[in-house]
Amino acid sequence: MTTSEVPGTGGWRPDESALARTRRARRVDRALAVRYPDARCELDFTDPFTLLVATVLSAQTTDVRVNATTPALFARYPTPAELAAADPDELEEILRPLGFFRSKARAVTGLSQALVERHAGQVPARLADLVALPGVGRKTANVVLGNAFGIPGITTDTHVLRLSARLGYTASDDPLVVERELGALLPRADWTMACHRLIFHGRRTCHARRPACGACPVASLCPSAGIGETDPVRAAALVKG
Repeated sequence: MTTSEVPGTGGWRPDESALARTRRARRVDRALAVRYPDARCELDFTDPFTLLVATVLSAQTTDVRVNATTPALFARYPTPAELAAADPDELEEILRPLGFFRSKARAVTGLSQALVERHAGQVPARLADLVALPGVGRKTANVVLGNAFGIPGITTDTHVLRLSARLGYTASDDPLVVERELGALLPRADWTMACHRLIFHGRRTCHARRPACGACPVASLCPSAGIGETDPVRAAALVKG
C-alpha cells in the first residue's frame, strides 16, 4: 500500500443534505460492487499473523512486491516467536526488495516480540489491543480485523482518502475524520468490502494524477467528474486491470 499520493480534494458539497449524501454513497458502493465483483484484500495471507506482518511491510511499496517477498519470509519464520528471534542480517536480506528493509526488519521483529510477550503469540482481535502493538496504527488494525477476523472496519489508505474527497463524502483529509464520516454513510456490515471496492477503483480507474472519468461507473454520482480524461475511448485506455 503506497502512501506517496496526495488525496484529491474538491468534491465536498456543503449544500448536500446528510440523507442525500448517504443515499449517494450507497448507490456508489452498489455500482462499484458491480464493476469490481472480485474486490478483496490484495495482500496474500494465510492467518492473522501473516496478514498483520504483510500489512506493516506494505508501507512505501506495492502489494505485488510484498506478495513476492512474504513466501520466503514466512517459510523461514512461520510464527511470531521465530520472527521475534530472527537474525537481523538474514531478515534484512529477505526484506531488501521492499525498500527501507532495515527499518522494516526492526518493525516486524518488535511487533512479533510484542505478540509473544503480551498475547502468547496470538494476534488479538480487538482494535485497542492491535493499535497498542509497535508499528500498528488504525489503518493496519482495520485491515487485519476486517480481513482476518471478519470484524468490519474502515481502512483509510491513500486510495480511500483520495476517493472519499473526490466523491464528496468528507471535507477532511484527516484519516480519523474520514474513517468516522465514511463509516457514518455506509452500513457497518459493508465497511470492509466498501473500502476494498474504493481501493480497487482508485488503483484501476480513479487514479491520483489522471483519473479515467470517461470510463467511470460512478461518474454520474461524482461531484468531481470531469477532472480527468472524459473521452470514453481515451479514458478506457487508462483503466488498469
